[in-house]
Amino acid sequence: MSVKEPIGGIRVRPRDAASLVLVDERGAEPLILMGRRHARMKFIPDAFVFPGGKLDPEDLLVKPATPLGDAAFGEKTQALAMAAIRETFEETGLLLAAPGDVGPDAGATWAEFRAQGIAPRLDALSGVARAITPAGSPIRFHARFFTASAAELDGTLRGSGELEDLDWYPLSEALKLPVIDVTEFVLHEIGRRAAGNSRKRVPLYCYRNNRPLVRA
Repeated sequence: MSVKEPIGGIRVRPRDAASLVLVDERGAEPLILMGRRHARMKFIPDAFVFPGGKLDPEDLLVKPATPLGDAAFGEKTQALAMAAIRETFEETGLLLAAPGDVGPDAGATWAEFRAQGIAPRLDALSGVARAITPAGSPIRFHARFFTASAAELDGTLRGSGELEDLDWYPLSEALKLPVIDVTEFVLHEIGRRAAGNSRKRVPLYCYRNNRPLVRA
């Protein structure tokens, strides 16, 4: 399953986005948290994805509880990490946070963090991949994928309605779900890491002449 490219479509600039690949490694096979996008959504409806979404301006203003140790995605890495943690909480109810203060400039989307006296735990994240939607797609994202251990999470898994069939899927089963090519690539990257074959650099999944290309 891949992102559809309309014939003669106008090229749009990719929007910054971030996803969080949560991995439970306590069993014989890694479990991955995924959910299915609602059928009414404009972008990849009915596809299984990781929690995540677009970068909001407020994410640039939030203060973390712990510093980010992995700057794999450049100067925006910290803000993108904030977005991944915020979106994951909104979509799943799970928190990757520690006692802290998100700061006076954090807006309404961070109100729950402020109310609980917590802030994002960036030290628990590492970059695993990034991807850019094909040039001909009417909706485009420059997505960065972070990963974190399920052991670091707080909260109870609950859906927000945005992701259906939200659950922990064995990696081998996740690869059989209806996913787009980018998601499949990230799942394979998680498998590489689980097998001890991590790449030296975070790979980019992109397209050239409408064909997938991996730059590592």
